[in-house]
This record gives sequence, C-alpha cells and structure tokens, in this order.
Amino acid sequence: MTDNSSLFDSDAPPATGLEHNINEFTVGEISGAVKRTLEGAFGRVRVRGEISRPNYHGSGHLYFTLKDEDAAMDGVCWRGSVGKLGITLEEGMEVICTGRISSYPRSSKYQIVVEAVELAGEGALLKLLEDRRKKLTAEGLFDPDRKQELPFLPEIIGVITSPTGAVIRDILHRLSDRFPRRVLLWPVSVQGDGAAEQVANAINGFNECAVDGVVPRPDLLIVARGGGSLEDLWAFNEEVVVRAAAESDIPLISAVGHETDTTLIDFASDIRAPTPTAAAEMAVPVRADLEAQLLDNQRRLVAGLERCWEDQRLQLEGLARGLPQPDRLLEEAIQRLDSETDRLKLSAINRLEQHRERVAGVGARLRHPRDIMNSAGERLALTGERFDLAVSSILQNSKTRFDGLDTAVRLPNAIARIFKSDQDRLSSLGQLLESLSYKGVLERGFALVRDGDGKPVMRAAEAVAGGVIEIEFADGSRGAAFDGEDGTPKSGKPRAKARKASAKKAASRKPTLTDDSQGSLL
Repeated sequence: MTDNSSLFDSDAPPATGLEHNINEFTVGEISGAVKRTLEGAFGRVRVRGEISRPNYHGSGHLYFTLKDEDAAMDGVCWRGSVGKLGITLEEGMEVICTGRISSYPRSSKYQIVVEAVELAGEGALLKLLEDRRKKLTAEGLFDPDRKQELPFLPEIIGVITSPTGAVIRDILHRLSDRFPRRVLLWPVSVQGDGAAEQVANAINGFNECAVDGVVPRPDLLIVARGGGSLEDLWAFNEEVVVRAAAESDIPLISAVGHETDTTLIDFASDIRAPTPTAAAEMAVPVRADLEAQLLDNQRRLVAGLERCWEDQRLQLEGLARGLPQPDRLLEEAIQRLDSETDRLKLSAINRLEQHRERVAGVGARLRHPRDIMNSAGERLALTGERFDLAVSSILQNSKTRFDGLDTAVRLPNAIARIFKSDQDRLSSLGQLLESLSYKGVLERGFALVRDGDGKPVMRAAEAVAGGVIEIEFADGSRGAAFDGEDGTPKSGKPRAKARKASAKKAASRKPTLTDDSQGSLL
C-alpha cells in the first residue's frame, strides 16, 4: 500500500511542474487519510454548541448541525445511540455533545459522531421547558375542560412509581390510615434513560386494562416521585409522558417532587398533589370521618322520620274528625239496597209472566202440520186441474188458427209485395245513378274527347298529329282530326276515310232512346 504520510510532509520540496518524482494519490486515498488523521487526533471529545436543523431520518439516524458564533459543524447520531440520548433535540437547544470527530468522504466534510447529549446548564433546561409548555398549551392539552372529577371512594388505585423508593411506602401507609383500598403498583424508573417511556407506557397500560380482566382496571391513577433537581425530574417534562397523562380516561393525580417542584405532567393531570402523601389523602376520604358522618346522618334520618310520622299522625287525626261515621254512611245505602232488591224480585216475576203470555199467544197462532199438509194437497190438486184446462185451451186455439189459413190467396199476395218492394228500390237506385252520371256535366256545356280507340283524352299531349278523335256533346258526337305538332286542327275538311271511320265508331257507340245503358268516362 502506498505510504500516505508524505501527504502531510511539510519539508517536501515544492513542485515545479517539471519534476515527476512526487507520489500520485486517488481522491479516495486522500479522503481516507484525512479521516484517519481526524479520528486519530480527536479520539473522544465534548463539543458545546447550539442545535440547528435537527432531522430524525426514517432510517432511525439523527442528523443535525452544531454551531456557535464562530463556526458550524455537522453532527450525526446513529440509530443505536438515538434511543440512549434521553432527550429530543430541538431547534435552538444549547447542548454538549460527546463523541468522536470523523469525516464524510463523499462531501469532503468533517462531522462529529455523537454518542451522548446533555443540556448545557439549567438555563437551557428552563428555556426548553418553557418552550415545550407553550407548545403543549397551544395544542389544548392543559385546558381545564379536559379535567375529570376524582371518584369519591375508588375501589382500585393504580400507582406508577419506583418500587424501591420511599414514595410507595408513604402512599400505602397513608391509604391504610385513612381508608384501606386495593392498590396496583406499576413499577417504573423515575429518573434516567427510558424513564419517560416507562411512565407513559404505565399510564397507557392501566387505561387498556379491562374492568373484569386478570389485572382489573383502576378507578384512579397516581403518578408519584420524590423530590430532586430539575434534571432528576426531567422525565416528567417529556412530551410522551404529558400526552399520555392528558389522554388518560382514568382520573389521574400527579405527585412529582415536593411542593415547590413543578413539572409539565402537573398541568396535564386532573389534579396536582404537592407530595405523594398528599396524593394519597386526595385519593380517599378518612374512614373514621365517614363513619361519624354516617352515624350522624343516621341519627338525623331517624329523628326526621319520627317528626314526619308524628306530623302525619296529627294531620290524619285532624282529618278524621271532619269525616262522618262509616256506619251512618252505610245506613242509607243498606236501605236503598233492600228497596232495590224487592223491586228486582217483582220485576223478575212480571217479566216472566209477560214472556209466558207471549209464548202462549204465539203457540195459539201456530197451525198443526197435518192441517198444513192437507191445505197444500188441496192447492196442488186445484192447480193440476187449472193446468189441464189451460193446455186444452191452447191446443184448441192453435188448431182453429191452422184450419183458418188459406195458402192459395196469401202466397201470391206476399210474392207481389216482395216484387213491388224490389221494384221501388231499383227505381231509387236508377235515379241515384242518373244524378251521378257524366251526362249532367255535358248538359252544363262541357264535352268528352275520345281517341280512335274510344279512350278518353285527358291531356293535349295525348292527341297525336294526324290522329282521329271523337268529341261528345250533350246532344250528340262529332269526329275530328289533328294535324301539326302543336295539335291545332287543320282548316280544311278531314279526309273522307277518316271521317267515315270516325262516324262509324261514333254510330256504334251512340246511345239510342230505348237503350238504358250509360256510357263510361273511362
């Protein structure tokens, strides 16, 4: 492998362009030498600066720029280290990054590979806390309308805290003194890396429990931790914890730190307790006080019932004095009942007697079946006799009418009537035919023109030059001949042969006085 140390040899003579004894290096070799030099000179460093353009990539890596007043440098935190940072980098946050200096050969830039990040001083933490509080307030996570009322006496209380601290013992001791309740502990880390995620998971886990499940759903949650510095309580300022507390369907009490300590979970919870012990006092009432109050309420209830009964008794006695005696009220009713009973008996007897008389009268009007049968037989015999007489009379009348018919006289008369009727109808049709004949049109001054074949000539174009036509008038027919293309008749006399032919055809078609037939227009 080529020795890269000469790349950084300051004693080497300057190149003149004519010398060719200087080693040649590729761009990759130069970049690799720079990378090794940076990583060798800066094995592990702590760099303080302001975060700019933080980018949590979809691959899980974190890219950002670390800058101050004089310079800026790129920073990268690999996916395996991002989860161990403990804080979420935001724009403008002043931090101290711990890592190693390296380079990115593809862009010829140096960068710091971050392994740990911490905020630079308490002032930066307070600024970050205030900015986060304003952001979550703008989202409505701290609105009073989201707050829920605490149950008066919860059956099951879920506590989210460290199982080894004094907080859980204080809560259990205080609950035992006031009103013993069933407590479910969800152990979590309350400080350090991963503490915020554990607390958020505990809140969400209790909310996902079923009421009748193996782990029953608590009626109340307490998130508790002892006092500490701002850095120690920082896990309860993380967004994941605040959002979990705000979205909890179970009423939640925050008891983080002492009375002077304030975290963002205090704003998102339904009520804030100054200490874990105070949270236990808010969770349940004092049993002795409840028993004393119950006894007092019982005594007051008994006394009130006694006074109520006494008042009702006195009122009832007062009303009773104004009421008449019951036996006096019944005397009139008893007398009226006896009177109505007597009237009922008489009315029943009278009604039965009336019905008996009606039945007797109806029975007297009924006829014996034998009498009915005899009467029907007599009517049937009489009807038979009348039917025989009617049939005999009808037959006699029909015979008389048949004997009186004279076919030799009536038949000729009927035939004559039929002929007369047909003759009248034929005469009427003849008159109708005369009224529809074209002869009437000729009488009004019109004429009928036929060609040599006897067919009517309807157009002037149908008259051929030299042809013979016949013109029929109302009083007779005349022959004519055409000559010339325009169909104008010649001024001279027609040829004798044509005149004879026309006269012959006209004579053959001329009707006689005895001929009843009628010519045709067609």
